[in-house]
Amino acid sequence: MPLEAVFLFMKDIRNVAIIAHVDHGKTTLVDALLKQSKTKLSKDTQGKLIMDSNELEQERGITIFSKNASVIWNSTKINIIDTPGHADFAGEVERVLKMADGCLLLIDAKEGPMPRTRFVLKKALEMKLKIIVVINKVDRPDARIPYVLDKTLDLFFELGADDITADFPIVYTSAKLGVAGENENLNEMKDISPVFDAILEHIPAPSGDINKPLQMMVASIGNDLHKGRIAIGRIYNGSIKNGQEVMYINRIGESEKYKLTSLMTYLGLDRVETQSAGVGDIVAVTGIPNATIGETITDILNPTALPVIDIEEPTIQIKFIVNDSPFAGREGEFKTGREIRARLYKELETDVALRVEDDTAGGGWVVSGRGELHLAILIERLRREGYEFQVGRPKVIDKTINGEKLTPYEKVFIEVPDESSGIVMQKMLARHAELQDMKADGNIVFMEFIASTKTLFGYRSEFTTDTRGLGIMDISFYKYDVDKGYTSQKEQGSLVAYDSGVTNLYGLINTQDRGTLFIGPAVEVYKGQVIGQNAREEDIKVNVCKTKQLTNNRSKGEGVSEHFDTPKIMDLEDALEYIGDDELVEVTPKNIRIRKIILDEIEERRKKSQGIK
Repeated sequence: MPLEAVFLFMKDIRNVAIIAHVDHGKTTLVDALLKQSKTKLSKDTQGKLIMDSNELEQERGITIFSKNASVIWNSTKINIIDTPGHADFAGEVERVLKMADGCLLLIDAKEGPMPRTRFVLKKALEMKLKIIVVINKVDRPDARIPYVLDKTLDLFFELGADDITADFPIVYTSAKLGVAGENENLNEMKDISPVFDAILEHIPAPSGDINKPLQMMVASIGNDLHKGRIAIGRIYNGSIKNGQEVMYINRIGESEKYKLTSLMTYLGLDRVETQSAGVGDIVAVTGIPNATIGETITDILNPTALPVIDIEEPTIQIKFIVNDSPFAGREGEFKTGREIRARLYKELETDVALRVEDDTAGGGWVVSGRGELHLAILIERLRREGYEFQVGRPKVIDKTINGEKLTPYEKVFIEVPDESSGIVMQKMLARHAELQDMKADGNIVFMEFIASTKTLFGYRSEFTTDTRGLGIMDISFYKYDVDKGYTSQKEQGSLVAYDSGVTNLYGLINTQDRGTLFIGPAVEVYKGQVIGQNAREEDIKVNVCKTKQLTNNRSKGEGVSEHFDTPKIMDLEDALEYIGDDELVEVTPKNIRIRKIILDEIEERRKKSQGIK
């Protein structure tokens, strides 16, 4: 039977989103579902991570961009939708959940629900989606299933679930072994089919009416070298056919007529051509060159727009400028203002939570996002694409309502070993965070704080150091509230290169006692570049290019006691957290450098004396 004939009716479709914390087995579970359903995979996807396939996602262990897959089980098409796990990607989460009718909440049988699942689960509950809890890794020898179920139930009630929602169906799995069951007994599990059975039983078929005029919401955008711009989304009403004429309605209500050049649906991990699709299915269409996320594709005779997706407002902004350092233009392929501007505005087509504005006063562009991670991911993607530019210190976006200044506040969820809880508590209270909850489970301490966004700047790297990499910290937007005037200032100054040249071991050894160095020997630096953190509050100039004067005189044991400490290599997020208001991060495909805005010390003094910023 042709594909379009099977899935023209919504009763034959289930749309399911997957919610999971890092390393709880999401990718492994999807692999097991694909194999159980005997879905054929293309050569390009075999042996790879299926859902977290982006390079940055694999490095960071988080989902950034949602992806679709589908399987056919008992003549029912199940569309599987990945969900970003971090609150900074709220725009992605909002539109992904719009396509789903239910969710699989995947939880580790030892760790239980983790902070990173809270945000997405909260959104799913607000949208009244049916939740199936999947307890994964039941084959672990240290699994503690009763504890995990209790914590999961607590989380549901904490997020406002009613009694019916909290009475969630449960499936126990070992995705690695490809088995599942209605109880936790591993010996009774044969295959992964209980997951499919739970989806068909508990996840409702899509709502909508196939007899109504077409309504399709664009949820994401793709590109194809041959087909052009691809609009991906869910059909809410009616049906769609390849080659038909449609009306496209943008977010300000303007309509334009187009003819679809191709219609594709998902089968396995691939998009396949189809002649028609019905209400509830997730499809991809081409032929609309200006398609944008959140807008509607509808019937040409009876055009009716769907409600535009409401996305949380940005809370952080960073200024982008053209690189004007002494090393400008050496390492980047795209470095002109025109190229950078075009790329930033292009990102708006796929990231609905992002804002970009031209800074007419000071030059450059002000880019606003949902958090430091949201903007850091964007910067990292641009530099990997070959772009070269500079960015300033992240700043919060305050609001003034009825004459009162409001600033964003965050909920901070922290999980640390008991021996690190003291220093973490001390640092958070020093940043004027309010402790909301604290509890211990064995040697692990859980803490929940409310803190002003601006006071949290620069704390992530400190937190990693204080907990020796064993702590987990998740931050999600709480609300706008009265600004109490708290700020987070750099407590220590910078070590700044005195002159341009190549760093020398002799000069570095003489400098390292003054603070923490960011670079090692044989690195080219320029005057005004930040090469380390001073142990004191003020900035100082240091000569790290200084070489030892050689003579013919030698003494026994000379140089034996000298030791060079391993420098602290600053990655992009470290640099963004470190810089002060008078510093910039120089971003190129090959290097991340920190520099002073004004490189020359004499010019800096002159401007300060004249009151010029």
